[in-house]
Amino acid sequence: MTPGARWTTVLPSPLVINLATLGPLGFWGKAPGTVGSVAGILWYTAAFHFLNPVGYVLLLAASIYFAVAICGEAEVRMFKRDPGEVILDEVVAIPVCFIGLQPAITQLGSWAWIMLLAGFGVFRFFDILKPLGIKSLQSKPGGWGVVIDDVAAALATCVVLHIGWIIYIVNFL
Repeated sequence: MTPGARWTTVLPSPLVINLATLGPLGFWGKAPGTVGSVAGILWYTAAFHFLNPVGYVLLLAASIYFAVAICGEAEVRMFKRDPGEVILDEVVAIPVCFIGLQPAITQLGSWAWIMLLAGFGVFRFFDILKPLGIKSLQSKPGGWGVVIDDVAAALATCVVLHIGWIIYIVNFL
């Protein structure tokens, strides 16, 4: 159990597992993390893109806390360590990729999809390969081990996207 998340123990197993896997989405195909990342792009565009910085940080913190608690409990209920079907971790990590980039995405207008697609691709790279010590974060206990590596991959993605945006501004604007 994840420390501080005892509230999840009273939830019924089907609810915990369905939240962690986004219902059937975590069981689709051979790349559930990719499905979760697509859902994360939708989560970002629907819930985060138009938030002010304070709202963004508050919703992000609440989302990560929720994911750590639910993913940790899902591990217990599914009798697996970091189950591949659990994709809530990817969903809540994707908004981290775009921290501070809402103005850039808005400025791109009808080309905003390029930034979202770049974020998706770079995040999948970091999430799959887990370079830069990201892999070692999976050894954290419970839900922290499930979620923190995805958050770290998203932070690395955020840095890459900011560098890419700066290069774009210097060369094309």
